[in-house]
Amino acid sequence: MNNWRKKIVAVLLGVVLLTASCVKEPPSRFDQAQQDSSSRGTSAVVKESETGGSFNRYFPSAGSGYERVYTQEKKGFAQAKLKKDGKSVATMAISDTANNPTARSKFQNSQGNIGGYPLINQGSKSTAILVADRFQVKISSSDTTFTESDRKQWLSKFDLRGLSKLN
Repeated sequence: MNNWRKKIVAVLLGVVLLTASCVKEPPSRFDQAQQDSSSRGTSAVVKESETGGSFNRYFPSAGSGYERVYTQEKKGFAQAKLKKDGKSVATMAISDTANNPTARSKFQNSQGNIGGYPLINQGSKSTAILVADRFQVKISSSDTTFTESDRKQWLSKFDLRGLSKLN
């Protein structure tokens, strides 16, 4: 008799587990948003966008006590940390504005230029230029010792001419 009860309990437990695993949860608001945007054929990154790895060769070389450490690459974007004495002093980045054409508009009120490319300050810790009306090259200070003057100097060390030919 005891064996019979064990079999019934095992069968009932199996039925409960099977029933619970077959219940479908309603989609979350994030699932619905993903489905909506996918159905429109939209994408955060356009096909024409350059690959992040293609930007690496345009970053300035390390030297004079500085070390360059690549930290992120994805389609349309590459980023590297600039370190001095093992401490991160700035973040350097190249982004393809083909992914965000409105990003170009902020360069219309340029405060100068580097290598003939419009220059802007973005807050008190970031300086950027727009190369060939497409590629934003930006340096952001992560340490107070890395000044606006340092950012401009490092922006001029990028291979801007080479980057402009990607366009």
